[in-house]
Amino acid sequence: MSRKTIQPAFHPPAAGASASGDLAQAWWQQGWFFFLLLSVAAFLAYQPVWHGGFLWDDSVLLTNNPLVKQADGWWRIWCESVTDYVPATLTTFWLEWRLWGGNPLGYHLGNILLHALAAFLAWKVLRALKIPGARLAAAIFALHPVAVESVAWIAERKNTLAMVFYLCALLWFLRFEDSGDRRWYWTSALAFVLALFSKTAVVPLPVVLLGMAWWRRGRTDRRDLLRSLLFFVLAAAGVLLALWIQRGATGASFQTVSFWGRLAQAGWVVWFYLGKAVVPLNLVPVYPLWHINAARMVSYLPTLAVAAVLAASWLCRKQGGRVVLAAFGYFLALLLPVMGFANISLMRCTLVADQWQYFALIGPVALLAAGATVAVRFLGPGKVFLAPAGVVVLLLALGVLTWRQSRLYTSPTTLWQATLAADPRSFLAQSSLGSILFKSGKTAEAIAHYEAALAIDPKFFDAHYDLANIFLQTGHPSDAVAHYEKVLQIQPDFPQAVNNLAWVLATCPLPSLRNGARAVELAGRAVNLSGGKDPSPVGTLAAAYAEAGRFDDAITAARVALKLAGARNDAAQVKDLNQQLACYQRGAPYRDPLPAGASANPRSPPPIAAPAKRGRSAERQ
Repeated sequence: MSRKTIQPAFHPPAAGASASGDLAQAWWQQGWFFFLLLSVAAFLAYQPVWHGGFLWDDSVLLTNNPLVKQADGWWRIWCESVTDYVPATLTTFWLEWRLWGGNPLGYHLGNILLHALAAFLAWKVLRALKIPGARLAAAIFALHPVAVESVAWIAERKNTLAMVFYLCALLWFLRFEDSGDRRWYWTSALAFVLALFSKTAVVPLPVVLLGMAWWRRGRTDRRDLLRSLLFFVLAAAGVLLALWIQRGATGASFQTVSFWGRLAQAGWVVWFYLGKAVVPLNLVPVYPLWHINAARMVSYLPTLAVAAVLAASWLCRKQGGRVVLAAFGYFLALLLPVMGFANISLMRCTLVADQWQYFALIGPVALLAAGATVAVRFLGPGKVFLAPAGVVVLLLALGVLTWRQSRLYTSPTTLWQATLAADPRSFLAQSSLGSILFKSGKTAEAIAHYEAALAIDPKFFDAHYDLANIFLQTGHPSDAVAHYEKVLQIQPDFPQAVNNLAWVLATCPLPSLRNGARAVELAGRAVNLSGGKDPSPVGTLAAAYAEAGRFDDAITAARVALKLAGARNDAAQVKDLNQQLACYQRGAPYRDPLPAGASANPRSPPPIAAPAKRGRSAERQ
């Protein structure tokens, strides 16, 4: 007996379901005009970032990234170790650097356009799945304030670009299923590869393909599994490749929470994101860090609630529950990489971030839009006026909220001041403001912010590292060494701290701080952590050998460093290394001069103001 196919609860409108239908429509109903409307709405809502600058890790991925600036970087991006393995994203930066250089406007406008294109593609996918309210869902997504962090922050090109490729992969897979033309299948697979190379957070796509098959036919069978097999292989290969290329590329510290703690945490994360998707108020660039007590049974209630919703939706799938199951299941699938089961370095500071639900956001948005569209049918004659008015009010409200949220992302100062205002115990905001103040020449104020960050979290090694660099640049090498040592106590394999401490121990003019043997050990570790491809640790190893009296080894290492620096066309580093090599060839160690007024004695720190008490919103038990 054959299995009965369950028909979708939602049915498509009579018109607009096909390409030929599009051609029969009036021009203002056609897709190109809808894309134009989405683009205009997005550009207006994001108007504050037209005048925005570079933020946070924009320097890592773009402004200070040699691969973006160098002529041969377009291919080295794909095979060299970087903080994030996102070669497709970096390739767009490489191309745009030739157009706008250091002007942030072009990058901001590019992100907004990609976001509008993603909203348009979301409409196409939802329409292909015969979900009502697809246009409304696309408009809500385009103007949703939760998307601001992904659109207004240049480095999050990872999200907007990956979303475009991800939605193309879904759309073209649906076209393959409808037409049987295998060219759409391979085009879909290619789009998925590009999405992975933009950001690996799209790995759940194969699960979404199976979900779409279940949504359209009421079941998944062997054919669906075989068709999705290639995508599962690509997802696994993409993640493994990223992990392999990024091995040793960062000294990030990860949370050390048990599995049960992460399971409890996942439930809190899901409901937090769903709440922000439905009521996008009080959005913060960096949310307070939660502390969930895995030993308390109440901590697992949110996770149990997630399981209950899934179970109830499944049991009631023939009575309309399949709609909730599809939307909620999609939401969970796309959140899985950021629920806390996988280590993400930013989770040292916060367990949730608006950027992390960018891909999942379409699920609840589509459900709400479809529900509203179906509900309008029961309004009677008044729906002719009430429905359009309701849509206009909703979209205007979302547009205003997005415009207001975008203002927080116009500069690093506004970003971190907003974070600190929402969470006075944000050690990340304190540290980041310290960095901004130091760059503007306000050293004393910068140190005060760094020390406030360490008063909140003494194990925040980034603040120790930045303080060490400040003390070294301002002539307090003893304090610098103390903070580098603190970094290595917390994070032994932080490459930059290992390298910098080795440099001070090898080249400091103050004899009381030099230690040739330890400098050699640390520099050797820094070279290993960098894979031997970075000229800086190799040059540090040469200086350490010289301090230890091993001048032949110092000369050999310095020549290797020169070759590496020359391959990078780094003229300044080549000049410095040649000066250092000349010292070793004379049988003399290199001494790095300290600023005027330097002292071997530890600095007397100013009194630190007591940090604000932890607010209730900063902790969840």
